[in-house]
Amino acid sequence: MEAGDFTQIMVEKGTSLLKKMEISVAEAEKRTGKNAVNMQETYTVYLIETRPVDAASEGTNPVPDSLWRRYSEFELLRNYLLVTYPFAVVPPLPEKRAEFVWHKLSADNMDPDFVERRRVGLENFLLRVASHPALSSDKIFYLFLTEADSRLKALNATFRVKNPDKRFVEMKHYGDELQSVISQLLRVRARAADRLYGVYKVHGNYGRVFSEWSAIEKEMGDGLQSAGHHMDAYAASVDDILEEEEHYADQLKEYLFYSDALRTVCRKHELTQYELEMAVQDLTSKKQQREELATGTIRTFSLKGMTSKLFGQETPEQREAKLKMLETQIEEGEELVKERNSECDEFVKSAWVDIERFKEQKDHDLRESLISYAIMQISMCKKGIQVWNNAKECFNKM
Repeated sequence: MEAGDFTQIMVEKGTSLLKKMEISVAEAEKRTGKNAVNMQETYTVYLIETRPVDAASEGTNPVPDSLWRRYSEFELLRNYLLVTYPFAVVPPLPEKRAEFVWHKLSADNMDPDFVERRRVGLENFLLRVASHPALSSDKIFYLFLTEADSRLKALNATFRVKNPDKRFVEMKHYGDELQSVISQLLRVRARAADRLYGVYKVHGNYGRVFSEWSAIEKEMGDGLQSAGHHMDAYAASVDDILEEEEHYADQLKEYLFYSDALRTVCRKHELTQYELEMAVQDLTSKKQQREELATGTIRTFSLKGMTSKLFGQETPEQREAKLKMLETQIEEGEELVKERNSECDEFVKSAWVDIERFKEQKDHDLRESLISYAIMQISMCKKGIQVWNNAKECFNKM
């Protein structure tokens, strides 16, 4: 079945792709190769397997179709779905790298456990898209599952417009930088939380030792017992501290995800601009064809021009019919260009107003969040100093 026929059937029946095809990400494999700048790199690829559901119902069990995809290709597919279906809640991808890990979990992207979790997440992403009423009938998604050399690889170039709006280009870069900075901040916080957790729990050992020591000291027993109590309280307080810290970390994560929303707006603008440029290009081509047909002059090489030279010129009636058809197409093309221009202008106007609103909101929220975080840290340090002062008083009374 051809991809176009398949998509047609899906649309007509109004059913999801998942009812027609079994989809799985069967395994992951580490590979080594050269990247775009000819540098050696190690990366992971994932095996997508598909099998028609009809085959299972008919009692046959054919070998599934399979192909390998990198995580970056999944990202490209999701970006395409975001800009093509702005009304849809597109399923998320699992995290690309292990981030914000502060306790026990490995942060190594090549760690087998992390790769396995990501494989499961990628399979879940495909299953959710395949069950979505609109996304599942998309031809590009179907080709992503079935054809290694599909249009997907050309999508990056497809959305590279000739005359990009500098404001949106800068905003896209800002979104990338915002994500990078917040990610770094959250990673540093995770490492600091891990170390802080260890430091506090060490004081629990002090508390235990002081309590045991108090049992064999008659004169110093009460002081040691009290000091041990302060150490235990100090060690136990770390859970509340890290829970409060997590609240501020969540506020930062919100803006980490906002950075992706910013890039989505910029990608939507690129698509809108691209559609405008394609409409202008098609209109220009139609006008050139009209001029060539009217004057009988072929300015550029084309199969049509070679055919005319080999088999003779068209009759006046044929030329007149084609001119009328071109006139109609040009009128439609001019209306389409006006419509695309209006859509693009309206999008830029609306989007930029909301981007300015977002920037004000972000500045206010992050400022308040970071100030509150600093105050919380100062308060935590004061409590720590107080604990040691209390312990010191206990020791002085011995």
